[in-house]
Amino acid sequence: MAAEEEGLDHAIEAMRAGDEAAFRVVYRHVQPPLLRYLTVLVGAADAEDVASEAWAQAFRDLDRFSGDADGFRGWVTTIGRNRALDHLRHQRRRPVADDPVDELVDLPDSADVETDTLGRVNSEAVIRLICALPRDQAEAIMLRTVLGFDAPTAGRILGKRPGAVRAAAHRGLKQLAKKIADEP
Repeated sequence: MAAEEEGLDHAIEAMRAGDEAAFRVVYRHVQPPLLRYLTVLVGAADAEDVASEAWAQAFRDLDRFSGDADGFRGWVTTIGRNRALDHLRHQRRRPVADDPVDELVDLPDSADVETDTLGRVNSEAVIRLICALPRDQAEAIMLRTVLGFDAPTAGRILGKRPGAVRAAAHRGLKQLAKKIADEP
């Protein structure tokens, strides 16, 4: 894993210097866990849009970033969280359309849906369980367990002390274990 982080460190430096291929490498490494985290915050329907806003802001403010791969992941995750909170605030203020789904246009997708779906089944089940937890616990678990941030980094993202993040993650993991044990 150290070699992977070192490679990502180099890709981040190259991306900051304007290397488009390096941006793709960084994006492919950071986007999937960021998307899972944002799914817990805003739901699957809006996570991609919020992630896009986060990447747009990160790219626009890239000259302000300095640090290693872990610092970059934390920086983009913080931006994503802020965009998600903005999205949730905005969503509370705007009306929701009541149009039935069958009235929406069905556009073809070039993705291999079958392969993609089979790879996501377990992940989606876990994300659904995490989504059912109180928000502080869900965020702590996503940041600590799924995204792999240490407690101080997760604390900076959430604006909490590392001990509070560890405690929330612990409480959430205990609730998840109980839910899994209670399922038939």
